[in-house]
Amino acid sequence: MYEWIKALHIIAVISWMAGMLYLPRLFVYHCEAQPGSKQSETFKVMERRLLKAIINPAMIVTWLAGLYLVWSGHWYLSGWFQVKFTLVLIMSGVHGFLARCVKDFAADRNHRSQKFYRIINEVPTILMIFIVIMVVVKPF
Repeated sequence: MYEWIKALHIIAVISWMAGMLYLPRLFVYHCEAQPGSKQSETFKVMERRLLKAIINPAMIVTWLAGLYLVWSGHWYLSGWFQVKFTLVLIMSGVHGFLARCVKDFAADRNHRSQKFYRIINEVPTILMIFIVIMVVVKPF
C-alpha cells in the first residue's frame, strides 16, 4: 500500500506544481487585459477553473498522501523531513496567496504589476527544487 500511496503523492505533487507554475503566468497576461473586457473575463474563468479543478484538489491529495507516508514511514523525526515540511508549509502559503490573487482579479481589484507576477512565479520553482533535494538526497 505504501508504494501506491507514494505514487499517488508524486502524481498529486506534479499536478499541484503544474498549476502553481501556470497560475502566476496567467496573472502576467491578465494584467494586460482591460477590466471588464472579453479577454479579462476569459482569464477569470481560466484562473478560477485552474484553481478549483486542479490546484486545490492536487494540494489536498498531496497533503493527505504525504501525511500518510510520513506517518507510516516514521519520517517525522528526520531532519530532512522537517526541512521539507517547512518548505511545503511555505508552498501552501504561496498557494493561499495565489488563491487570494484569483479573487482579486475576479473582482477587478488587482493592484500588482506584471513584473510582480513574473517574480512570484519563481517562488514555487525555488521551493520545489529544495523540496526535491530534501526528499532525494536526504542531507540531514
